This record gives sequence, C-alpha cells and structure tokens, in this order.
Amino acid sequence: MRAEPGGWRSFLTHLECTSCGLRHNADEPQTVCTGCGKVLYARYDLAAASCAVTPRDLRSRRWDMWRYAELLPVRSVANVISLGEGMTPLLRAPSEAATALGLERGQLLLKDEGQNPTGSFKARGLSAAVSRARELGCRAVALPSAGNAGSAAAAYAAAAGIEAHVAMPRDVPVVNRIETAAYGAAVTLVDGLINDAGSFIREEGARQGWFDVSTLREPYRQEGKKTMGYELAEQ
Repeated sequence: MRAEPGGWRSFLTHLECTSCGLRHNADEPQTVCTGCGKVLYARYDLAAASCAVTPRDLRSRRWDMWRYAELLPVRSVANVISLGEGMTPLLRAPSEAATALGLERGQLLLKDEGQNPTGSFKARGLSAAVSRARELGCRAVALPSAGNAGSAAAAYAAAAGIEAHVAMPRDVPVVNRIETAAYGAAVTLVDGLINDAGSFIREEGARQGWFDVSTLREPYRQEGKKTMGYELAEQ
C-alpha cells in the first residue's frame, strides 16, 4: 500500500485470533474470531514499518497518539477521528509514594491520562475503534459501560457523525450517564450488572445492525490503548 500525501501509512496486514490463530480480513468489519469466538488482534508488517520510519521522523509529527500511524489500524488520515488524545505528560509522584514502593525520590513517574479528552485512557481506545468503524462503513457503534467508556464512545461517535448506543446498569453514577447522553448517545438503563448491559448490546445490536465496540469484542480499542507504551518509551 502506498503512503498518502504527508507520509500517512498503516502497515496493518490482517487480524489474527489470539487463541486458535485463524486469520481474518482486516478490511471488513470484524468482532471476535469466527472460528472459536476468542479475541482478535491486529497484526502489522513490522519489518516494513521499521524500514519506513525512524525515531527522527517523529520530530515533525502531530503531538498525539496518531503520530504512530504505521502501527495503528486506520488506512487514511481522512478517517481519523481525533479530539487530541494521547501524549499525556509524565509527572513525578510525591516522594512518599516512591518510598512506599522502595524507590528513590524522583524515580516514580505517573502518566496523567486524565488529560485525555473525556478524562480517561478510554479516549485512546475509542478514538481508534470509532475511526476504524467509520472507515469500514459502519454507521452505528454500541457498547455496555459503567463509567468512562460510554462517554468516550459517545464523544467520538458524535465527532464521526455516526450513532452511538450505550447500555448502562441502572445504578451507574449519574455523572457518567449524563455525560454520555450529553454527547448525543442513546442511553439504555439496564436492571443488573455490566454483564447484563453487555447482553443487551449483543442482542439488540444484532437486530439493529450496530457495530459492537465492547472491550475485547472488536480488534481496535486495544490498538489505541497500546500507544501508552509507545509514549512511555519515547518520553
């Protein structure tokens, strides 16, 4: 695949089941392994990526998680739905915290993921998942949530111009419910726990044609989250 103007290129090759190893087409909407129902991971041509980009190339790139385009799943920069997620700062923890862990003063650093859009690391995963869902032609995403994932999904879906459907336990904190609804998601309150909300999404989503972006039920949320590791290495 040729790079787009500006150097954008993903080296995504396929999806692979983490249990049975069955390969799946990455350019069709996929949820879990069609063979065994387990988790799919995105796979990349790492050898080609290592030849195409060097640490020096990062100097002129956007200062967010999409600076690692070669190892992220979105094919075209035009399909990236970003609100500025990633490249959160490393802060020195109080000396008492370092001492409690047997470390010298100044050795303990904390990555402040609260500075992401919607206030948590969930923004990374939902940015990647919603971007890829839209790129593959999905018009509605859905997931269960008892906290920050719902608001992140709603925010990125709104930015993408697609529907978001979020099922929450009825006793979810009010602030999470209000924030999710404020971003425009259709919120359904479910009697029971988060697994009951998940069952609702799977059943209703199958009937309505929603693309399920529940944790580990699609391949791309973990792709956004992994950028925390890249950032730690770079920082």
